[in-house]
Amino acid sequence: MAKANYQELVFDITRLIPPGRVSSYGAIADYLALGSARMVGWALNNCSAFGDVPAHRVVNSKGELSGRAHFKPPSLMQQLLEAEGVKVENDRVVNFKEVFWHPEELGW
Repeated sequence: MAKANYQELVFDITRLIPPGRVSSYGAIADYLALGSARMVGWALNNCSAFGDVPAHRVVNSKGELSGRAHFKPPSLMQQLLEAEGVKVENDRVVNFKEVFWHPEELGW
């Protein structure tokens, strides 16, 4: 069986973020113990071919929608989050601490 590459691992973790919750690039990087937050962002920039990767649920460590420029249109990231009940103002998740999800919650 082939080992998953870094991008696939990021996609797998991102798919596990529950609707209405958000995670951060850094939390995913820490959980995988590989690479950095920047590498997670790079991987998610390449997920458009995979319609089942909810990249809109990944924000920076301050709860900012730093990846919004990679959505077409850029407002789509906020729209998708708000459709799941996540409040966003000024490109930032309002209740970030309450809706934050860390992959450690998986208990693996």
